[in-house]
Amino acid sequence: MKKSKIIWSIFLVVQIIILNIVSFFPEAIEKYYSNGFYLWLSKISRTLFGGLPFSFGDIAYTVLICFLIYRLYKRRAQLFSWASWKMDWKSKTLSVLSFISIFYFLFNCLWGLNYHRVPLYAKMKLDKDYTLEELQAFTKQMIAKTNEIHSQIVKNDNLKVDNPYEIEKIYALTQDGYDELGKKYSYFQYQIPSIKKSLVSLPLTYMGFGGYLNPFTNEAQVNYKIPKYNFPTTVCHEMAHQIGYASESEANFIGYLASINNQNIYFKYSGYSYALKYCLGNIEKIEEGKSKELLPLIHPGILKNFQESKDFWDSYQTPIDTFFHYFYDHFLKINQQKDGLESYSKFVGLMIGYYKNHPL
Repeated sequence: MKKSKIIWSIFLVVQIIILNIVSFFPEAIEKYYSNGFYLWLSKISRTLFGGLPFSFGDIAYTVLICFLIYRLYKRRAQLFSWASWKMDWKSKTLSVLSFISIFYFLFNCLWGLNYHRVPLYAKMKLDKDYTLEELQAFTKQMIAKTNEIHSQIVKNDNLKVDNPYEIEKIYALTQDGYDELGKKYSYFQYQIPSIKKSLVSLPLTYMGFGGYLNPFTNEAQVNYKIPKYNFPTTVCHEMAHQIGYASESEANFIGYLASINNQNIYFKYSGYSYALKYCLGNIEKIEEGKSKELLPLIHPGILKNFQESKDFWDSYQTPIDTFFHYFYDHFLKINQQKDGLESYSKFVGLMIGYYKNHPL
């Protein structure tokens, strides 16, 4: 039994204890990690990998998974033999624990500590709580704004929006929105782009994800198969993760702000329609059927875009999607997001709080 396995296994317990302790000091994490070590490290990562014309992180993950599958296959007789486990269970258990320990250490050092930073609502002094009446009133404002942008693009209320840009052009345009947003809030500044079409977009689609941030390479991986009208805000969401905002609700909020602050009309439409859909969804969660009262106020073309998204995701609905959503839901809960996947929709509260001080 190797001594290093024992050390790494013990260190896993030590890491969990330390992480639970430091989570009580978000101001320190905000100052020394999120706005200190992480900013420096993330810029280095994006400099190293951002210029590559392919996703290094996707390739690394694929190679690692293939290697693990190969090792499992080669050692299948031992791994699936009760007699083998009974004889050498300590060594095998320590091997698994040491692998998890190393992965856990790298994840938290390279990105994961951002889960424990000062919440954005506290930093921006936003009141994120709201009543159903406030949500309905805000949703009506959002409908009016989305209708306005929709009319500027298609000139016909019944037509859905089709984004005319190639994906690489959308990537290039996202910087404009972050540049404008960074002028208002210095902590949203984004430099050194590293945005990639995910090489595993098809698996991501079956898993139900529009993209992800690779915490080890700091590449923003975007699922290029998703409907393009909503693509800009998805890219901006992953970029928000890159600058250190781990919370999904915060990344949604920042991605929304970066989209609507972009001078490009298709970005504005992507942001406003994205926010509107979440508003309607939150109304429905509070009182079933209530959102239907607002549908006649929305341009039919916007509703067609919403249906386009629904049809797209429905066409890839499988048990795989259910499993990974269950897994990611628990992953988020472990990492200080008690609402799990529901945290995505919590950005509606951030929007309502924001617009109390910045009229729509």
